[in-house]
Amino acid sequence: MSEPARANLPEFSVSEISAALKRTVEDAFAFVRVRGEISGLKFHSSGHVYFDLKDDKSVLNAVIWRGTAQRLKVKPQAGLEVVCTGRLTTYAGSSRYQIVVEQVELAGLGALMAMLEERKKKLAAEGLFDAAHKKKLPFLPEVIGVITSPTGAVIRDIMHRLAARFPRRVLVWPVAVQGERAAGEVAAAIRGFNALASGGALPRPDLLIVARGGGSIEDLMAFNEEIVVRAAYESVIPLISAVGHETDTTLIDFAADMRAPTPTAAAELAVPVRSDLINQTLDFDRRLARSFTKGMEDRRRHLAQLLRVLPRADALFAQPRQRLDYAAEKLASALRRNLQLHERRLTRAGAALRPAELRRHLKRDGDLITALGKRLERSRTARFSELGKRLDALARVLESTSYKSALGRGYVMVRGEDGTVRRAASAVAPGEHLILTFADGQTGAIADGTVRSATPKPKSKGKTSGGQGNLF
Repeated sequence: MSEPARANLPEFSVSEISAALKRTVEDAFAFVRVRGEISGLKFHSSGHVYFDLKDDKSVLNAVIWRGTAQRLKVKPQAGLEVVCTGRLTTYAGSSRYQIVVEQVELAGLGALMAMLEERKKKLAAEGLFDAAHKKKLPFLPEVIGVITSPTGAVIRDIMHRLAARFPRRVLVWPVAVQGERAAGEVAAAIRGFNALASGGALPRPDLLIVARGGGSIEDLMAFNEEIVVRAAYESVIPLISAVGHETDTTLIDFAADMRAPTPTAAAELAVPVRSDLINQTLDFDRRLARSFTKGMEDRRRHLAQLLRVLPRADALFAQPRQRLDYAAEKLASALRRNLQLHERRLTRAGAALRPAELRRHLKRDGDLITALGKRLERSRTARFSELGKRLDALARVLESTSYKSALGRGYVMVRGEDGTVRRAASAVAPGEHLILTFADGQTGAIADGTVRSATPKPKSKGKTSGGQGNLF
């Protein structure tokens, strides 16, 4: 029998063909940009991000490794239209191809605005924009902290405006206001100013200004990041947001205590005009002097009017002096009459205290005291007798309910060596030493471990030992 003809096609194992496909795909699509909508988004516990890029006809698996996901400026969100940059590869474990994403960009201004609107709703729902949380700006801060780029026109505008209105001490925390590092540096600056101790070597600002010049919405994205918005919300120091021009709006504006349309306007909100305060103070001083002078003149005029209607001193005290003279004349005769009255009363009292009369009063009072003493003794004896009877009755009740009366009827109290009472057979361990208490004393016993039913055995029918028949 002849051997079957062998095909000329090469033979591959599954792993070999998977590796060949992987090389072919990676060589042909080493670096690509793919536009699509994110769906099936999943943040794995390992830190990797898995999702699908889809359009109206096809779906492409995508993965972002953990290290790349931490550096992304645009975080993936379900339903967001993006442009992903990366390389195509295959996953042999499930015979599928996928894109390993290195960078994520928003696909147009509409997608960016949709993402910002969604983020705004989320932060508003958490209460970060509530008006009740906003703090009042200090009237005249001693120290102002400015968070901005140190090399721009913004810081010069702020310093110039402060110098023109009311010079104050300014601390500048230099940060990047655009790019990947901007959001983290701005949030760290806000928290850094709040972390300064009062009275330290570096003074703690009384007011913060976060400022940046105008730009496109992409240039201002750092001030739309959650980390910056949350830092502004958590700031204990009052904060003014001065990002962009008058028409620019970022999410930090909603979390700040006050929004300024421009950095220059922020400086105007921070301090009053020194010359205006001086003029106002001088005006207050002039008004105070006029009010004091007018008040003194009114009081002087009123006092002069009172002096004209008041009587003279001699006329004012003439009648009281005359009444005093009359009272002095009557006082001597009144004292004499009062002394005579007390003498008569004393004489009558002395006559009433003769010896015979005194003894009669003493005898009457003694008899009364003796009678009261006898009544007290009888009442005490009757009360003690009644209480004794009640005590005897209570003693009889106590005796009838005492466990000793139960022992007298043939019961036994069983205790262990530790003195605790054993109330059930299951509480007695085999071989345990027991103390049995009878009505006339105690004795020891050792448990043999046998548990017998507490139900008594029925007696045999017929006559009992006493010779009497069983009724049942």
